[in-house]
Amino acid sequence: MTAPHPARLGPADRELLLRLLDTPTAGPLENGGDTTGVRLWDAGRAYAAAAAPLGLATVRHAAPDPVELDLDDVPLTVREAAAGRPDFLACQPSLVLRLGPRLPRADTVMFNVHLDTVGGWWPATFDGARFHGRGAIDAKGPAVALLAGIRAATARDPAVGTDVAVLVQAVAGEEGGAMGTYGTRPLVREGLIGALNLFCEPTRHRCLPRATAAMTACIQVDGVDAVDDCPAAGHNATALLGHLAHHLATVLPGRVPGAGVCVAGLHTGDRHNKVYGSGRLLLNLSYGSRATARAAEAALHTAVREGIDAFRASAAAEPTLARTVEDAAQLTSVRWHKRGLPALDSRAGWADDLLTGDAGLTRWPDTEPAFTCDAIWMADLPDTYAAVLGPGDLGANRAHADGEFADLADLDRYAEEVARVLTAFAARRRAHPSAPR
Repeated sequence: MTAPHPARLGPADRELLLRLLDTPTAGPLENGGDTTGVRLWDAGRAYAAAAAPLGLATVRHAAPDPVELDLDDVPLTVREAAAGRPDFLACQPSLVLRLGPRLPRADTVMFNVHLDTVGGWWPATFDGARFHGRGAIDAKGPAVALLAGIRAATARDPAVGTDVAVLVQAVAGEEGGAMGTYGTRPLVREGLIGALNLFCEPTRHRCLPRATAAMTACIQVDGVDAVDDCPAAGHNATALLGHLAHHLATVLPGRVPGAGVCVAGLHTGDRHNKVYGSGRLLLNLSYGSRATARAAEAALHTAVREGIDAFRASAAAEPTLARTVEDAAQLTSVRWHKRGLPALDSRAGWADDLLTGDAGLTRWPDTEPAFTCDAIWMADLPDTYAAVLGPGDLGANRAHADGEFADLADLDRYAEEVARVLTAFAARRRAHPSAPR
């Protein structure tokens, strides 16, 4: 039996999505530092205007305060990109909308969706069944479906927007490695959250109450260059870092249960007639808890020391590497470009009952790895539950790749799920007005 007031994207919703897709919103971390072409202000205004007829009022629409970049866990890439550039933050506003009065957290549901995208833009298209465009699934499509779901929920239950408040965070600073440090985090710290908090990211409609975080380590070699005719006169950072890359890629995975290892970029130089004495190797270490993060950090330092010892042993007989072998330990250091971010593992029986029971959602399997998103900033907050829920699949829908798309049927399904979550939350409030949500 079809629910009354079905949740689906109408003509105005489809037009809004096409307009958002045609609005370039890749931030300066994604577009080589350019701020002039970032139209996040336009996207936020269009989204707020579409939400207003539903009763969603603008609580705030503002760029982040520069003090957000002074916190210790802000990634180094963000600090460097923003240094001396007030336009960096000025072009990246976040929007907060509220449906209903300002109510206690226990009576509030918050949805978080990001309007910024990765780089790469092309004109949006819709063929009647599928939207193509940057952000179609990550996450402008879910943002529009969210409004359709809220509209259906208020039609089905007048308590949504009166006895139950709905907050929508439409943020910037999710992509590009910003990790929500100046987008979502300030809003969470300001208390613009609810008892139930859902982050709109592609999960194939499965409810994921976990979000990993990641550390980025830079293994730096600082030595002396040499000409190719006299390679023994300097240090060979390429040989040393190449050895360490192989060592870490084969030894480090599996040392810390629950930690993921990605041996990423290695760079020393581009010329064929020079021995490069300096260079760097980047690694990403993902984790699901602070304890795992600490263990992974210690394991990396140990593995680097082991790798240096192995390099010295294997290269000891090669004359052109003699200086590198002798000085390897002194030349090599580990510097952290990103460290200290929280990871989410949200647990609350009432929320599981509401989402998988009352709203009929499917839970993400505990055996399947989670991924990183702005939901990490809900970690360890009292009286809250947070999960990631959205349509589509990051890989299958080509998020972050050319040809990104979202199917209308998938967005309609998500709108229906949003409506069911909100009406289920309102029903629980009526049935248990004094109980934790």
